Amino acid sequence: MARLFGTDGVRGVANSELTPELAYKLGRAGAFVLTRKSKRPTVLVGRDPRISGDLLESALVAGLCSVGADARCLGVVTTPGVAYLSRITAADAGVMISASHNPVGDNGIKFFDGSGFKLPDATEDEIEALIKQEVDQLPRPTGAGVGRLFRDEAEVERYVDYLVQVGGGEGALAGVKVAVDCANGAASSIAPLALQRLGARVTAINAQPDGLNINVRCGSTHPEAMARAVREMGVDTGLAYDGDADRVIAADAGGNIVDGDGILALLATDMAARGALPGKAIVATVMSNFGLDHALAHVGAEVHRTRVGDRYVLEALRERGLVLGGEQSGHIIMLEHNTTGDGIITSVELLGVVKRTGRPLADLASAMPRFPQVLVNVRVRDRRIFEKSDTVAIAIRQAEAELGHDGRVVVRPSGTEPLVRVMVEALDEERAHKVAEELSAIIRSELGGE
Repeated sequence: MARLFGTDGVRGVANSELTPELAYKLGRAGAFVLTRKSKRPTVLVGRDPRISGDLLESALVAGLCSVGADARCLGVVTTPGVAYLSRITAADAGVMISASHNPVGDNGIKFFDGSGFKLPDATEDEIEALIKQEVDQLPRPTGAGVGRLFRDEAEVERYVDYLVQVGGGEGALAGVKVAVDCANGAASSIAPLALQRLGARVTAINAQPDGLNINVRCGSTHPEAMARAVREMGVDTGLAYDGDADRVIAADAGGNIVDGDGILALLATDMAARGALPGKAIVATVMSNFGLDHALAHVGAEVHRTRVGDRYVLEALRERGLVLGGEQSGHIIMLEHNTTGDGIITSVELLGVVKRTGRPLADLASAMPRFPQVLVNVRVRDRRIFEKSDTVAIAIRQAEAELGHDGRVVVRPSGTEPLVRVMVEALDEERAHKVAEELSAIIRSELGGE
């Protein structure tokens, strides 16, 4: 049987794959594993605004309460907001209900421990084993032992206060003009409020969630909407979040996109110049552009690479004693501020560099050269069969041989969708396109869906 937990919690089509029955079991097993050392445990629960959030929250909370844990529901909040509040409120654990950048029909459930960190594989495996037991042997307290539900939506204000503190306090970004695309998601009220309190002049777009419009042609997966708004409104900078705001993509005043690699390069360069980059190194993934390495080399810093997925970036940061890492997708982890990727914290730090240096984003971002890179997403029947195809393995080796030392190939199954992602990097863009399309065609022929 396939592993229930993916690279970022449990995800699936809400009410079909991620059912209320499964959410209930996740609540029971998760609360038991994460809170068994506490006599009266507390679990924070947050969600993004997608329509299935109410359904899954109700089932999850029932599961939490059924093993004696009190559920404190935060309402609509960002994923990094749940991580932060789990850490500072002395909660035993936190849970976020969100499918991040995925379409509205999907949803997900991810856990945080009492320190605000996502769970290691071993802990997820323990939760999963309890869910898959033929007979549920978990506690079922009665009377006063049953958990209760509390609505603590005001706690989100503490997270907003923290964002303002990280950004330098009230008025620290006075004079900065920014367009913010909230993806009709969890950032819709939080990001504009925090930036306004910091003194920025904020124009918010896609900030009216109705439960169905989350991530629809907007946000970090469709940054062209934000880039267009920047040009039309004549602002200094644009920022686009995903549905749960753990990612951000930026744009300069000309509407030119600055992705996660560009943001990492800018932040790392600034931190190195101020002597604030421990180990003179950052962590990125195998998908990050090689230009990132070149940019950091100029300031005497280096890039350590890891597998794709923010959990692997985080693991490498903690193992190496580093504080900055992230992905090309805009998932940036700044460990001195939060325990997971935080799009809004990344935003205030980015705008802080612009404000402090007096240099426009276009100028700051130009320090990173961009190697031609082509990414193709191939829809497949089942991403799990990717590693079993000899034909695909041979095609990958042939592509690598063709590029030699002048490029690289990264092919991997998505951790959240039925996709195989093909990335080809080369000195010449035409060559990169050619290799990527040829390889994608083979994968599509061998593994493609309907």
